[in-house]
Amino acid sequence: MPPSIEKILRRFATLTPDMTRQALVQYAKKLPELPERFAGLDAAQFRVHECQTPVAIYPEVVDGRMYYHADVPRESAAIRALLAMIFDAVNGQPPETVLAIPPDFVRQVMGKIGLSAREAGLVAMVERLKRAAREAKQA
Repeated sequence: MPPSIEKILRRFATLTPDMTRQALVQYAKKLPELPERFAGLDAAQFRVHECQTPVAIYPEVVDGRMYYHADVPRESAAIRALLAMIFDAVNGQPPETVLAIPPDFVRQVMGKIGLSAREAGLVAMVERLKRAAREAKQA
């Protein structure tokens, strides 16, 4: 497992539910705004339809390294937090780093705070990142 992903999982494994919520709020504030160069693209092509919240994830590959950007409503703190922590861990890394995110990553990070109703959408976002990484490897 990549050290950047392992670090996140180690941190969240030690947190209480209240501390987990606080950490997620901090991460949510770190998600950068969508770069202007993506504003003109058709968001429907990048939307994560499995998620109840309108989320669009924009992957790009620069010199063989993955970079992700997202358009997420401000009020969607859990989604913003999840994407901010993953983007921080994988942006600028090769596709293999993204592909090494464990399948239970969402549950490990957010399982303590009762987001099971949202889990399918959150997992779908991680799968969208992995799909872009697989496509980048094949290109």
